[in-house]
Amino acid sequence: MSIAVAGALSLSACGSRGEKKAEDGAAGSTTTVTIGVDAPLTGDLSALGLGIKNSVDLAVKQANAKNEVPGVKFEIKALDDTAKPAPGQQNATNLVADKTVIGVVGPLNSSVAQSMQQIFNDANLVQISPANTGVALSQGEAWATGKKARPFKSYFRTATTDAVQGPFAAQYLVNEAKKKKVFLIDDQKTYGAGLAGTFKGEFTKLGGTIVGEEHVNPDDRDFNAIVTKVKSSGAEAIYYGGEYPAAGPLSLQLKEGGVNIPLMGGDGIQSGDFIKLNPKSQGDLATAVGLPVEQLPSAAKFIADYKAAAYKDAYETYGGYSYDSAWAIIQGVKTVVAANNGKLPADARAKVVAAVQAISFEGVTGKVSFDEYGDTTNKQLTVYAVKDGKWAVEKSGTLAG
Repeated sequence: MSIAVAGALSLSACGSRGEKKAEDGAAGSTTTVTIGVDAPLTGDLSALGLGIKNSVDLAVKQANAKNEVPGVKFEIKALDDTAKPAPGQQNATNLVADKTVIGVVGPLNSSVAQSMQQIFNDANLVQISPANTGVALSQGEAWATGKKARPFKSYFRTATTDAVQGPFAAQYLVNEAKKKKVFLIDDQKTYGAGLAGTFKGEFTKLGGTIVGEEHVNPDDRDFNAIVTKVKSSGAEAIYYGGEYPAAGPLSLQLKEGGVNIPLMGGDGIQSGDFIKLNPKSQGDLATAVGLPVEQLPSAAKFIADYKAAAYKDAYETYGGYSYDSAWAIIQGVKTVVAANNGKLPADARAKVVAAVQAISFEGVTGKVSFDEYGDTTNKQLTVYAVKDGKWAVEKSGTLAG
């Protein structure tokens, strides 16, 4: 795994350690810049975090191999936020202080992003998340009232938001699965509570009934009290706003308690680890952002290259989006360098933010571009169901209406 070059390297033309410093614009001069990664590399959500890190690493290696930005060498600096806001905030400060860092991919969790956005924005450092779906991150706290306002110009994402994901799940449950009574559970985190809220709004609008609501702690693993409540509620399905470390045991305990109805969640549960935690997950459902990477012609090379690189961890749900996030930063740098006679300007960070806003390219996950809020223009979603120990595609599409 390549890491950031030791010692601060300024964003002017200079060689990597051990190379002779070259004059600006001189033949053979190389500027080394770093793409930061913030994700949970240890702990319950590390399967997703390691997939993010490895996918960025692959993008960086391929950019260097093909000399994507002449005169610029990219490196990666991956920091572990353990899926918690406080370490994420510390990592953001660390990345801003490292003058070689030109952009950051991450984080996984919307709650962690909230702790980082201001720090990156103040430093004009572009941040692109492959996984955040909390709507307020890009559209402001009042987005649900129709008052959308972008809080941070440096923040972007390649994942679509819960304003789309929650309602898409509700439409599937009512129209496709014919489930009209749902028990709603969330883990009280930014992502989980927000997702449950947008699901509830659309589900009730479609004539569905919420027959019960509960909140859990993300660290809870004993759900006996909830099993009892769901059992007596008459629910035809459970919708869970949260992530797989709690969702897996919750679904398993429901099934073992005789509640044989599907549990549905968002992209936070659509991981192989959900199935590992829950051997009785057959029939459970999840939405995920975008179209299935495995079925996209544009992703075939990424999948083959990832396999050839022999990473010991799977690319998981956000691998393609992480590669595209890193590539968006690389393309932003390419634009800035091309406009400045082949070298990075002194205000490279701010110029890269502006360049990323305007980029458009065909990526692993399809077309990569951003709207006026920094949100991806790709609004595709997919419903998956657990079948024979694997997540299988049920339906792909966009939100109706």
